[in-house]
Amino acid sequence: MEEKILIVLSDHYLTFVKDQVESVASSFSHIHVLVRYNPVTEISTYFPIDRLKPFRKSSLIDLAGKPENVSVHPIPVWFLPFDREYKSLGERYFRIVEAYISKHQITGHLVHAHFIWPNGYAAIRIKEKYGIPCLMTAHGYDIYDLPFRDDHWRTIIKNVLDHADAIVSVSASNLSCINRLGTRTPVFVIPNGYKSDVFYPQDMQECRKKLGLPRDRTIILAIGNLVEEKGLKYLISAMAHLVKKRPDMLCVIIGRGGLKKELQNQIHSLGLDAYVTLAGGRPHTEIPLWLNACKLFVFPSIRESFGIVQIEAMACGKPVVATINGGSEEIVTPESGILIIPRSEVALADAIECGLGKKWDGEKIVEYSKKFSLEQVSTMLANHYTELLKG
Repeated sequence: MEEKILIVLSDHYLTFVKDQVESVASSFSHIHVLVRYNPVTEISTYFPIDRLKPFRKSSLIDLAGKPENVSVHPIPVWFLPFDREYKSLGERYFRIVEAYISKHQITGHLVHAHFIWPNGYAAIRIKEKYGIPCLMTAHGYDIYDLPFRDDHWRTIIKNVLDHADAIVSVSASNLSCINRLGTRTPVFVIPNGYKSDVFYPQDMQECRKKLGLPRDRTIILAIGNLVEEKGLKYLISAMAHLVKKRPDMLCVIIGRGGLKKELQNQIHSLGLDAYVTLAGGRPHTEIPLWLNACKLFVFPSIRESFGIVQIEAMACGKPVVATINGGSEEIVTPESGILIIPRSEVALADAIECGLGKKWDGEKIVEYSKKFSLEQVSTMLANHYTELLKG
């Protein structure tokens, strides 16, 4: 096989980035994944600062099952979480990446950046220095938030987009944001994909047994970082309404983040300790068990670019109750779930009650999810890689 080396810049080597890289690994002689992390967050190793733990190096990289021709390189980039410093991070990150590439004699024929800033900026500078094509994927806040904060951010992000050879958007809503910026670079919509050999229907009671969950409760599940944007406080409030009618209910929330204490206090103040459980962060390999153990998956996010976990739930045959958040309305259909307005505990409670009472066709839900399988997604991505390498 002709030597083809891919360089990937990302904020993590988990879930959709890891899955994409490993699904196309056979198309390259080698793939180098450079994972940016902030050493400031490493202080959570020594001090119990919950909001920093998800951003530690050890939390950003999962090497399980990694192919031999994929190398993952943690790249430390110090910065404080202030907007002014973040705006200036692009050039500094490029210099760090370029020095690392030079020191370790990494060569590449194509560079793919996940997230427009600062990874996308570093990618276009690598393109300029080494004369290789550049693809970048716009995932979320990097395209629906950053360029619309002020004119400076708009100029920065548009400049990065204009100097790429191709742009991938994970959703039509993200595409509309890119179009508002008026970039001249070709844009393609390729959603994140799920692994069909990992997410598939399993026996509910067996999964509950493995997880130590009660077999006689009606379990609903939510998965997401414990941050404001995920809308989990509305789900907890909705449970206060639901348990009055359905005292057999149990809501399990998987995730970690800065709102853990606040959400736990909310649960206690509403008298929901026996009805809502914060299960913390769980290994990704364990998520299929949790999805199969529930009767209904709930996704109350306020703003979302896609939300692959909804697809993973559907792949396990589970219906989804989700908010109209920018991503879910491109995924959830009347046959696979229910869509409601965000930030409404009443609407959420009504939709969950309706979802639990409706007779769903699990096989049809699974069949629908297949259009988002990693096999489909990786084929589309590989085709774009081929075109760029030809060009």
